[in-house]
Amino acid sequence: MANKKKNEAASWIKSILLALVIVFIVRQFLFVPTVVEGVSMMPTLQDGNRVIVSKIGKLNRFDEIVFHAPDAPKDYVKRIIGLPGDSVEMKNDTLYVNGKAYKEPYLKESRKSLMAGQLLTEDFTLQELTDKKVVPEGSLFVMGDNRPNSHDGRAFGFIKKDSVVGKVEARIWPLNEIGPTRGF
Repeated sequence: MANKKKNEAASWIKSILLALVIVFIVRQFLFVPTVVEGVSMMPTLQDGNRVIVSKIGKLNRFDEIVFHAPDAPKDYVKRIIGLPGDSVEMKNDTLYVNGKAYKEPYLKESRKSLMAGQLLTEDFTLQELTDKKVVPEGSLFVMGDNRPNSHDGRAFGFIKKDSVVGKVEARIWPLNEIGPTRGF
């Protein structure tokens, strides 16, 4: 009887340890849950949203990413606007990357609240903001979707690619908004 209890206890301990190892591996190398703090990505992501961040895969222009803030001891959530080698310019509320205009459909809701002639995003060039014409190798240029209320690359410049925690893949809270977070 005592031997049976020892075997059962050992089996439970092995199962719990295996589960902990799996959780550690998944969190360390594959996915991590994160809480969005602040309003800089509204309306795409709101303060308090819980999202799943993938640590694997290629980063692409317009992906929403989590990264270690270059100017604060916390993580930020922003959208990749410029990749290494890209020139970035905002002119008359139109984004130009490498001279090509982009519509930025994830800003559609924010633009609805503008008055006639009002800009969502002030004009700028990378040269004006950073003294560089293009995004340097190993770096990214990011901006929040809530352009008037986002502390982003326009304030702190480029971020290092190795500061990226991962790409936002899905919202898991609140329950009525579960699903992919792509704003377009």
